[in-house]
Amino acid sequence: MHFGFSYVGLIFLLMLFVPNSFWPKYPPQDYDKYVARESKVLLLFERIGQVTVTTAAVIFTDFNLKPWSLWYLWLIVAFLLMILYEIHWIRYFRSERTMLDFYRSILGIPLAGATLPVIAFFLLAIYGRNWVLGVAVVFLGIGHIGIHSIHKKEVEQELRDSK
Repeated sequence: MHFGFSYVGLIFLLMLFVPNSFWPKYPPQDYDKYVARESKVLLLFERIGQVTVTTAAVIFTDFNLKPWSLWYLWLIVAFLLMILYEIHWIRYFRSERTMLDFYRSILGIPLAGATLPVIAFFLLAIYGRNWVLGVAVVFLGIGHIGIHSIHKKEVEQELRDSK
């Protein structure tokens, strides 16, 4: 691991944060009612993951471009997943913005808004051979995917109960 600034990490974070910066203005209908019931343990994992992923992505030069090797495949796939993440947000913002719209899958990837960036950053960690980012992403994934999978199950249960 090599300390320094990672412009690749910054690009990934911008791809993550730009659509998220619009989200508070356009949250899904009834989102607040699900947030109130979130697991405090999963929320702690998510927060630890958010801080450590954000920090690790930019303080290690391991993620910057290097001479070509097969390791680039990890970076390419990670970047493609982040593009899918952007597509997920565009699709969400153009929808009616319901909870089901928010939790739609994309190309068979469930909970696209939660899983795509987690997988992408994990692949970035593999590309950079950086265990700090890898561990941080595991914390983020447990919390973030865990919280959103519970929300989705609650939404689906409420839909079944209302029929």
